[in-house]
Amino acid sequence: MHQQFANPFYSSKAWQRCRREYTKSRGGLCERCLAKGLYTPGRQVHHKIRLTPDNINRPEITMNFANLELLCEQCHQEEHGGAPKRWELSDSGEVVIR
Repeated sequence: MHQQFANPFYSSKAWQRCRREYTKSRGGLCERCLAKGLYTPGRQVHHKIRLTPDNINRPEITMNFANLELLCEQCHQEEHGGAPKRWELSDSGEVVIR
């Protein structure tokens, strides 16, 4: 979900190391789901301040744990306006597949 200008950054060993360490520091769980009491594996390390051509070379933005958030696929899609959920809960609490 990143733009072309960010490809070299996301391919860098420094980012791969940062991403791995951040994921470990969060126990591998999606931070937003965990805040709701759900245990969902985190898959994407998300930058809270989005990366731009102007800030891509600023480690205080790109590598700062305070600017990172571990998200599951669903939360990451929602953050970026992606596909809606394929399921919902009915009023009776049953899972309804769309």
